[in-house]
Amino acid sequence: VQLQASGGGLVQAGGSLRLSCAASGSIRHINTIEWYRQAPGKQRELVATISKSGSTNYADSVRGRFTISRDNNKNTWNLQMNSLKPGDTAVYYCAADYLDVITPVAARYWGQGTLVTVSS
Repeated sequence: VQLQASGGGLVQAGGSLRLSCAASGSIRHINTIEWYRQAPGKQRELVATISKSGSTNYADSVRGRFTISRDNNKNTWNLQMNSLKPGDTAVYYCAADYLDVITPVAARYWGQGTLVTVSS
């Protein structure tokens, strides 16, 4: 599985951005997609997750402002970020939890980061 994250950029506080994570390869074995972020000098933190069934979870810091979803074409997952704050400034990464019970193979794949900068 290969993941390609995109959509980062510079936005003013209160604005919106939409991050995308495009997956290729054996995506049918992806169980969960996760978005993480890492701000300068801070540890990477989990922002949002979506399962194969569509169940979602969010960090308290973004709940109500961010929405994780899967595109109808099924190979792209998005993170819609609204009401952005300077504290949301970070490099955002998508990750896939992969499980093939036949092989069996369990793995986590990471996309490259995409920088989100929110100015005050």
